[in-house]
Amino acid sequence: MTIGIGGSTSAVELAKLKDMTSGVQPIAKAEFVSRIEKAQRLMYEHGIDAIYVNAGTNLYYFTGTRWRPSERMVGAIIPRDGELQYIAPAFEEKTLKEYMLNEGSVNIWEEHESPYTLFGRLLTALNIPGGSTIGIDESTAFFTFDGIQQASPQYRYCDARPVTARCRMLKSAAELALFQRAKYMTQEGHKSAARILEPGITTTQVTAFIDSAHRAVGAEGGSSFCIVLFGEASAYPHGVKHPQQLQENDMVLIDTGCLLGGYNSDITRSYVYGEPSERQRRVWNTEKAAQAAAFAAAQPGVPCSSVDAAARKVLEAEGFGPGYKIPGLPHRTGHGIGLDIHEWPYLVGGDQTPLTTGMCFSNEPMICIPGEFGIRHEDHFYMTDTGPRWFTQPAHSIDDPFAYEA
Repeated sequence: MTIGIGGSTSAVELAKLKDMTSGVQPIAKAEFVSRIEKAQRLMYEHGIDAIYVNAGTNLYYFTGTRWRPSERMVGAIIPRDGELQYIAPAFEEKTLKEYMLNEGSVNIWEEHESPYTLFGRLLTALNIPGGSTIGIDESTAFFTFDGIQQASPQYRYCDARPVTARCRMLKSAAELALFQRAKYMTQEGHKSAARILEPGITTTQVTAFIDSAHRAVGAEGGSSFCIVLFGEASAYPHGVKHPQQLQENDMVLIDTGCLLGGYNSDITRSYVYGEPSERQRRVWNTEKAAQAAAFAAAQPGVPCSSVDAAARKVLEAEGFGPGYKIPGLPHRTGHGIGLDIHEWPYLVGGDQTPLTTGMCFSNEPMICIPGEFGIRHEDHFYMTDTGPRWFTQPAHSIDDPFAYEA
């Protein structure tokens, strides 16, 4: 039997888990202020007079204000020069002010009024004349952008990504600390989940256990997502619609994460319940080599695409692919991560963004073999001045994935 797999129960494992959030520091108000200042500097650099950030992670990132996007326009205008301007329905004004961290004027609209007309009036009040360039947060729904554009056609509109993504892709020390703790929390959940496995257990039972495990270590919302796959179903990166029951010698793939201070963890482990076959062993080791090659290639100044190419070179040497063909790696090698689980930039062919200190990525060059199984080793790393650093160490070996006897 694979070391660390099976032999326990849900009750025993949950009893072992303790809250891991002691000493966690939220992002300080001063950091939110500095983010707006950086955004304003980038607006000067790109010739943008103001940007609109919609409710969601961009609004939170720049203002510290948590608000879910909906059909009602809630967001903020960050002018290149001038005061932060919030936009919200009148009946939400008090609530918005309670959530607000970075102060700014709250501009309200009644249900029968157009928030898009209000948006144009605010630009005028900020002394931003027609012909100026207004950046729109890339997550803004089209109906909101369309309403803005129709109400104020005198402005030029552009994607705000050169400001928003350029700020968000470089993580601060405070953000890295939240990431690190969240990933340790998920790592403990993985270890516990592996120990409760037994023949006949279902993927839905394991999913429910992992949610409870995340709560036990301090993730208030439990799992932010969870994919549990057994056997042939593990060949499909984001799973299949039907649950499975575990059988002897099945490949197990579990991909899960949680949120801490709004920041995502995201770790995948693949191992065999029982005794690995020679085929499983060879593919598992190839996956480990591809992940290691991607990590080694992730050096300061290197384009993101080169990291993806390094992983594919290993896989193709073992007969997988080529390119995105299966059996092999059908998706990118990795993604940026932050307040959203997938963020710019991406470790994929064509992304020429140079790796820079503060960037954070998943490293997951999955091998998919439909009809047999799939293996994904996923850990995350962050860039330093001297190269990449793991948040969590990769799986140790197919016989001892969690390194209990390393």
